[in-house]
Amino acid sequence: MKFRGHESFFIRKGWLHKGLKHVRNDDRIFIAKDRNPTQVLGIGTNMVKSLRYWMQAVGLAEELRENNVTVQRLTNFANIVWEYDKYLEEEGTIWLIHYNLATNNDLATTWYWFYNEFNVKEFTKDDFVNSLNGYVRYNLEGQVALSSLEDDFACLINTYIPRRKTHPERVSPENTIDSPLGVLGLIDIIDSKAKIYRKINLKKDSIDPLILLAVIVDQYNKNGASMSREIKISSLLNDPCNIGKVFLLDLNTINYYLDILQEMGLIKVIRTAGLDVVKLTTDLSYDELLIEYYKGLNTVGLRGEND
Repeated sequence: MKFRGHESFFIRKGWLHKGLKHVRNDDRIFIAKDRNPTQVLGIGTNMVKSLRYWMQAVGLAEELRENNVTVQRLTNFANIVWEYDKYLEEEGTIWLIHYNLATNNDLATTWYWFYNEFNVKEFTKDDFVNSLNGYVRYNLEGQVALSSLEDDFACLINTYIPRRKTHPERVSPENTIDSPLGVLGLIDIIDSKAKIYRKINLKKDSIDPLILLAVIVDQYNKNGASMSREIKISSLLNDPCNIGKVFLLDLNTINYYLDILQEMGLIKVIRTAGLDVVKLTTDLSYDELLIEYYKGLNTVGLRGEND
């Protein structure tokens, strides 16, 4: 478990592109003492530490020991993003960044807990921190300072809610700094005076079906692929790290997307008395589905748009 690795800085627009660009050029830019990352990256010392953390937490980089030195390497996901969307402008890329963050219990424990374990629709800061503290006490020997949990609360809120909503008095056209994940609309503030927040269930057509299928395939493989290639629809809805949890999808919306994917010939939905399952009929891997998504943004084919 890890808390407050972000140094109190949420992801800023442009940061992840900057990280991708410079790690590609120098795999020790964040690590080696003889580098000058503040000058190269154009951000302050604590922001450099934050970006180093975020690159790993969102699945764009991993740190390894090679020849007795630590290096930061781009992941397969990062290489795909660099090839097809290096400036992280496509909403599908942002959904995938969110997916990696919301399933990373090791480096982004608060984000994992919030989407997978915190089964509360509306909440205040106290609700959030007290519940998170209980989760930490139950799952971790020892304690985490409440101030760290409070910093994680503020960072998570600023990750998903634009500052014009959370702090309108501090925002001007000249200094607006938001997180790219704010476009996803997963959290909103419903009472600014009482500071009450709400998780927002996604509406239909909010996310590309191929992104959802990529996550379904990824979770299927991580949880022990079976010969039948079948997944319970209840698992898609309720299992930690699957689409119902990390994308805040209800059963009706999940079924809507499953019907689309079935029409695309990528899955088969089997609805029988007491057992509703999805059977994967595509052999495309997680990475291959991401590539199909990016290729499909400007072309037709797999989506069947001209069929």
